[in-house]
Amino acid sequence: MLTKDEELELERLLYDDQIYKSRSDLLTFTETTYPKFQAEGFHITFYDILNRFADREIKNLIVSMPPQHGKSEGSSRRLPAYIAGKRMDDKMALVSYSAHKAEKFGREIMTIMREKEYRDIFPNVSYPLRGYTGQKANTNQTRESINSAGSMKFVGVGGPLTGDPVDVLIIDDLYKDWQEANSPIVQQHVWDWYIAVADTRLHNDSQQLIVFTRWSDQDLIAKLDDKGRVVEWNGDGDLDEIIANLKHDQFLKINFPAIKEDPPSEFDRRKPGEALWPSKHSKQKLESTRNTDPDKFDCLYQGDPQNKEGMLYQNPFKTYADLPNLKMVKNYTDTADTGKDYLCSIVYGVPLATTDEHLYVIDLVYTGKPMEVTEPATAEMFLKSKVNKARIESNNGGRGFARNVETHVKKVMRNITIEWFHQGSNKESRIYSNSATVNRRIVFPIDWHIRWPEFYKNVTKYKKQFSLNKLDDAPDTLTGIVETEIKRSDQWGSSSLV
Repeated sequence: MLTKDEELELERLLYDDQIYKSRSDLLTFTETTYPKFQAEGFHITFYDILNRFADREIKNLIVSMPPQHGKSEGSSRRLPAYIAGKRMDDKMALVSYSAHKAEKFGREIMTIMREKEYRDIFPNVSYPLRGYTGQKANTNQTRESINSAGSMKFVGVGGPLTGDPVDVLIIDDLYKDWQEANSPIVQQHVWDWYIAVADTRLHNDSQQLIVFTRWSDQDLIAKLDDKGRVVEWNGDGDLDEIIANLKHDQFLKINFPAIKEDPPSEFDRRKPGEALWPSKHSKQKLESTRNTDPDKFDCLYQGDPQNKEGMLYQNPFKTYADLPNLKMVKNYTDTADTGKDYLCSIVYGVPLATTDEHLYVIDLVYTGKPMEVTEPATAEMFLKSKVNKARIESNNGGRGFARNVETHVKKVMRNITIEWFHQGSNKESRIYSNSATVNRRIVFPIDWHIRWPEFYKNVTKYKKQFSLNKLDDAPDTLTGIVETEIKRSDQWGSSSLV
């Protein structure tokens, strides 16, 4: 058992080791200066990226993250204090949507730098303390180092950045709220200020960090992206190689979605459907937020704002609360052709009234899971919905899928007709040429964005430029439905849709 003196000596040694590591690692620095901070998986990735920025490995960086997930703590409080200690002569500028917000960051940074732990980590850093009456600036807008050339400016969008050049520009939350972020006047004002004021203070070696929650498809990040100045990394490819190949004016972009949608990667090891910070923002809470307004959720929480002018379908689609009387219940299934494809199987109702041209979606299966999962799920949906007729694309294994589903279903229900066929027409041409008909005739349940959120997103966010879409299975299946009904209508007369 250790003596009291030995315990004190051990504590001192551990503290000294923590202080030493804090000088070269931003995450350790944050844990030392903010003992209540508890890093979860994505924080480690986030702070590693910020640490690369502090070490000048990354020249220009963009990070988008959901609200209240700790982005400002890392990027706009701890990072500037950390850089001030590592690079004492650097001149930094922190910009936010208002001067009040930026100056608040400034006061918080100074509070960090006055703490004992910070002074132990970076003992040579000396910024003015309270009551300072020397020659260096010590205002809410500008603070200058007493014993080095370093300084910090804190300004709102539209404010001045005159005087010295800027070595490190940090931009955090340029838009106050949804209304401002989607105002064309504010969007242009922010862009004009960035080009005419902020960019003019930068030199060849200046660094830029842009970090905020996405609000609009016309925000600063989107405008830089449109000009070819953004390269996104989502785990595909070697990060060091990507960084090395960036042009001098390009930004590395990192996005942390609140709910994981893609497969696990080196960047984000979560499985699809997992929350980013479950101990603070559970999947249940996030899904409730998404169900309230899926489009805003995609912007704010998924970092995925979309330009509606570039969407293939006009949203919102028609919806129903109660099904009309149906003449027949049918199905169209697009099997997964490759490992990246999704199975999309949609059950829909043909109305009894011949004057009603709409086709009412009743249920669907939309998943990237293997056939041993999709076959019984599809068969179960057929039985539950009492499907009368089904068409299943037989491309690349679809025939075997159709046979297995039919075998399973006909053990219980014998009056179903299942047809499998080969789809040889050009997919892009089919989807595009039938898009207006899909919009006009397909009707979804009023809560379809809640029942099938991934399907909803892949339909409503499907882009006219096909190469920009990751998946086309949902639009392809909807196209197949209207093609089927149009063909049968033409074959048997306009009064029949079966």
